Amino acid sequence: SMPLCENALFLFRSAVGTVRPAPMLKRAVKLQGDGCPQLMVKGRAFPVKKDLYLVGFGKAVLGMAAAAEEILGDHLVRGIITVPLGIQESLQRAGMQEMLLKPHSRIQVIEGAKNNLPDPEALRGAGAIRELAEGLTADDLLLVLISGGGSALLPAPIPPILLEEKEKLTKMLASRGAAIQELNTVRKTLSLLKGGGLARLAYPAQVVSLILSDVIGDPVDIIASGPTVASSHSIQDCLQILAKYNLLHSLPKSVETVLSSSPTKPTAPEDCSHVCNIIIGSNTLALDEAKRQAEGLGYTTLILSAAVCGDIGRVAALYCQLIQLLCLGFAGLGEGSLGNEVRGNLLQLAAELDIPGLNLAEFLQALRGLGPKKPVCILAGGETTVQLQGTGKGGRNQELTLRVGLGLHRARGTEASSPLGRCEVVFLSGGTDGQDGPTGAAGAFCSLELVDEALREGLDAEAFLSNNDSYTFFSRFQHGRHLLVTGLTGTNVMDIQAVLIRAT
Repeated sequence: SMPLCENALFLFRSAVGTVRPAPMLKRAVKLQGDGCPQLMVKGRAFPVKKDLYLVGFGKAVLGMAAAAEEILGDHLVRGIITVPLGIQESLQRAGMQEMLLKPHSRIQVIEGAKNNLPDPEALRGAGAIRELAEGLTADDLLLVLISGGGSALLPAPIPPILLEEKEKLTKMLASRGAAIQELNTVRKTLSLLKGGGLARLAYPAQVVSLILSDVIGDPVDIIASGPTVASSHSIQDCLQILAKYNLLHSLPKSVETVLSSSPTKPTAPEDCSHVCNIIIGSNTLALDEAKRQAEGLGYTTLILSAAVCGDIGRVAALYCQLIQLLCLGFAGLGEGSLGNEVRGNLLQLAAELDIPGLNLAEFLQALRGLGPKKPVCILAGGETTVQLQGTGKGGRNQELTLRVGLGLHRARGTEASSPLGRCEVVFLSGGTDGQDGPTGAAGAFCSLELVDEALREGLDAEAFLSNNDSYTFFSRFQHGRHLLVTGLTGTNVMDIQAVLIRAT
């Protein structure tokens, strides 16, 4: 029987593999017919009357563009994509040729957004995309490739706002714990191309957007701040978010100017009738593949949710209680008073976290039906938020893993005859883009023994956590053996978590 950690790593890699740009795009897009060719996207036909253009922005867009150019051939007249700084070199080094454009490509690549923050290069890319879109006619077709990280790669603030002013505001919001949805609403309100801006500029050309979702629930107006989707947010929403985080009184003058100039009429949805937005990859797709593989390995597998979000401490507590409940089940104690207490805790945590689409009562019912002999795999995805207290180095996946490890360590210390002792457990959390925070890891995994073993090495998990320094902890512990290091994956559908348990 393979070690659980190897199974967990295999499942994570399978999940990521299924949402890699090339296979995903080739499943979704075909070009048919010679005389008057049609672009077929997931069964929908778009006639190519005259010229076909391509633009794109995001972490996964280079691989998507390479696959698209292969499919479109000579019909593609010209393209411009903006991608993260250094990605071509990284993919080259990693030997991922299939994600790179061919030498005589018609697609221009502009790299920018160092550390996933808008910068002058990204601004230049956004300007080039804007120009291309403005020049299109009714007979042209514009294919737009969008993936996570697209927001930072398409910065074009509404004048007189300067890029650095918008960036400073975004940083302040993030440091106060604003959710990605809130950050995007504010960015969008202050942008030329976001919130449907790109679609408006490309009118009257037919616009077809292929989207790789990195946002919970796959809302097309939020992914990369919805450049091809009429915005559902108003200036009022933006002001409310700024008020919520006490930022209304520290706004740059230019932002005040834009927010106070009464919004010109809100975009009516019919302004986007020339646009078709299609999701071709998502966290759900990745989880489904991991589930298929886990069942193949002999695990009874359940998907908790593809929308796990909220405060990382609460999410870690949810996983700890879930693991305890599974261990109680393996020990035949799931229906006792302890089982009921843990179930109560779980329901309360789920209510506090308010995870979209999670029916925990139903999930717990499914757990009750599990046989005690078969190993269990629980899969989930989403994106948690960390309120930074310290100055350490880490990412939300490594921090979540370390918090789960610490929570399980404490639980073992309290229950006299803890059923945790009778189970083997591995918890893994990783970012599908291969990067977790400003570190070289995608995430980490832990076992029940992690914190004890670390203490023997003189590493105090609690001290590292209080400084948000999970990466340093995992790097020093057992020579970094518990770090999940994949390198850049060329894709991005948020994070994936796996809990693997078997009776010892």
